[in-house]
Amino acid sequence: MSRRTSQASTMVDSDISLSHEDKHHRTLYLKRVKEAATSQDVFLFLVAFRILNALSIKTFFQPDEFFQSLEPAWQMAFGDQSGAWITWEWENQLRSAIHPTIFALIYWLSSSLSNFLQLSPHIRAEIFVAAPKATQAVFAAIGDYYTWKLGERVYGGGSNEAWATLALTICSPWQWFCSTRTLSNCLETSLTVIALYSWPWHWSIVKTDEETDEYGLRKHGEVDELAKLCRCLLLAALACVLRPTNIIIWACLAPMILWQTVARARSLVLALSSLADRLYYQQWTFPAFRFLYFNLAQSLAIHYGKNDWHYYFSQGYPLLLTTFLPFGLAGIFQALSSSPSSALKTTVRRQLATVSIFVPCILSLISHKEVRFIYPLLPGLHVLAASPVTGCFKPTITRRILLITLLTASVLLAFFATNIHQIGPINVMAYLREESVFRQSDSTMTVAFLMPCHSTPWRSHLIFPGIKAWALTCDPPLHLSPSEHGSYLDEADRFYADPKKFLSRTLGKPPRTKSEYVARMSAVEAIGTVAWDGNKGRKAWTEYLVFFEQLEPTMKGLLQGSGYSECWRGWNTFAHDDWRRKGDVMVWCLDGKRRKKRRRLYTEWEWGSIMHTMQTSWWLRGNQ
Repeated sequence: MSRRTSQASTMVDSDISLSHEDKHHRTLYLKRVKEAATSQDVFLFLVAFRILNALSIKTFFQPDEFFQSLEPAWQMAFGDQSGAWITWEWENQLRSAIHPTIFALIYWLSSSLSNFLQLSPHIRAEIFVAAPKATQAVFAAIGDYYTWKLGERVYGGGSNEAWATLALTICSPWQWFCSTRTLSNCLETSLTVIALYSWPWHWSIVKTDEETDEYGLRKHGEVDELAKLCRCLLLAALACVLRPTNIIIWACLAPMILWQTVARARSLVLALSSLADRLYYQQWTFPAFRFLYFNLAQSLAIHYGKNDWHYYFSQGYPLLLTTFLPFGLAGIFQALSSSPSSALKTTVRRQLATVSIFVPCILSLISHKEVRFIYPLLPGLHVLAASPVTGCFKPTITRRILLITLLTASVLLAFFATNIHQIGPINVMAYLREESVFRQSDSTMTVAFLMPCHSTPWRSHLIFPGIKAWALTCDPPLHLSPSEHGSYLDEADRFYADPKKFLSRTLGKPPRTKSEYVARMSAVEAIGTVAWDGNKGRKAWTEYLVFFEQLEPTMKGLLQGSGYSECWRGWNTFAHDDWRRKGDVMVWCLDGKRRKKRRRLYTEWEWGSIMHTMQTSWWLRGNQ
């Protein structure tokens, strides 16, 4: 009897313990499901947010947004005769082909879809313009998502600081302005923050009792350390292939033993990069080495500008952090001044702060500086700024007013930078595309850009092969020694030194009529190649002339008595640090007054047709 009672008691105790264990597992499962649902919701929101962000940008920032990504991508997708402008960096194998290959695939898919749906030329052009933006928007959203996840890893899941990190990256004017542009720096930033999230931060904590896995790697919870390290190094290596200067970040974080731990990760990236470069350049090459050689050993980067040694601290950080600069600086100070600790939070913050100081100091040794070169530091700065932001905005009226003021300033600044400042270079390309569609009877229209080099996008926004165009060039002095670079003047410099003299010697007298223009262009083409799309050859007068308002007095005097007159003018900016780019963007064309009148009549007719169609539709509905 006692034995049966003992057995029954044991079974009851076992059932109770199992029920408790089941409840524990169920609780953990529900918690993970909730976290996964929250993460999914956040990611989908970020994707939608960044796509809206990308499609709302109407301003010009940097030529590399187009000439180092979309132009070679256009050439890859549509061939050497597609009208893409291939700059000297690609001719000298300074860039990795991995980045433009992504957009080449997007162009091919967009073209295939447009052909399948038999879309009109206008809609087809809009898809070609929007598709790369939407693609980069997804990369930007992934970067935002992992910035938030890095904040959770530092401060804890669901913490106020983690949500503050997400709020900072969403509300950042710089992120709204730059993250969805097709610059290699933007993809580099996303890759860097994902790698930072996967970085084995816990290895920096000194612990003697921590378990190790079968590879001798220190464990941190139930995580496959080798897979995580491989993913981290793979992404870091890819970021370094895109932008060789990214290696400075990892040189600060990683001792050499980590670089040697997983050689196959970097070998895979180098193999893929080498294959892509071999297919594009038609020979084996290593662009990262040539990039460093041309920009550092030959000092060719100085050709594009020289900045003060303190640029990254006096201008770079204020531009990156904008309205949240005080919190970013406070976060760096708090992290560096905190006493060493075995806590993961303290360790990660100290290392992120060290990187935020170390990288700008190293890059300051190079004469040519741009704020986008330190863009990969921004996610880490948002993580560091999250703690001061959370501590500052407690529920008091004064601090709430301060928060609303900062958010309002951020929104206004982002709107100004993406919808007002330097809007002309983008709008003029839309005007030229519309002109090409409007001139359905003409197979070709010619355009000359009398502006500083690369002041507008090129084939990625001109789209139509019937638009033939040339622009002033600014190739660096590859044939000169570094000591001779100071006296070198490129084509754009020579033009702005004396526009009248340059145009008279290069192009001759401007044509008075369309027939005279046609005869001259035929003569130039008969003699040799015209310098379309940055290629070598002769330049000639074109039907359309594009220039900034600063040049208008000169052009009026030069074109007096010719067949040119103003046919379009577009707002650009209130002010500009480059005197050559001041004022509106202007287009003068042959028979400009007649074209302007015909375009106005066509627009009125088009709107009349639309209104007539709408009225007919309403009448039919009313009589059904």
